[in-house]
Amino acid sequence: MSWSELLKREVEYTYKVTENLLGLVDDDKLDWKPSAENNWMTTGQLLKHITESCGVAMKGFVTGDWGMPEDFDPSQMKPEDMLPPAEKLPTLGSVAEAKKLLAEDKTVAMEMLAKCTEEELATKPAPAPWDSAQMILGHRLLQMVDHLKSHKGQLFYYLKLQGKPVDTNSLWGM
Repeated sequence: MSWSELLKREVEYTYKVTENLLGLVDDDKLDWKPSAENNWMTTGQLLKHITESCGVAMKGFVTGDWGMPEDFDPSQMKPEDMLPPAEKLPTLGSVAEAKKLLAEDKTVAMEMLAKCTEEELATKPAPAPWDSAQMILGHRLLQMVDHLKSHKGQLFYYLKLQGKPVDTNSLWGM
């Protein structure tokens, strides 16, 4: 299986299951979080993060456009700016907005995959602003799909804790 085929399959699958989970969120639960302690995101903040956790980063790796000002130097950022506390994270106002943004992020992810050749995916170095480890582009893009998967799992547990009827089938899209 090629990098392109693997990544396309993973993107399609992960976004589909994530969208299904979004459909279980209630607008009146967007302020809910598991605990007032331990730096938890609200459900709305988690949805916002989910809608930016894959395609946006893929765009950064493929095009070099991270959406930052030209004179931005990530090495000058303070640790608390790189990973701010949950209360400083943006949120969403509705599940409909989350679904729209998730669809847009998937479109970006698929557009970025279409820009890559197999050779680029297999050999092009893909440094990350947050990680100095050497990695090829295909591996970095797969990590971004895994990033979305991780937050999909987090949403699953948020829903479970809210008493929603979720089970293994909901988590894996079966």
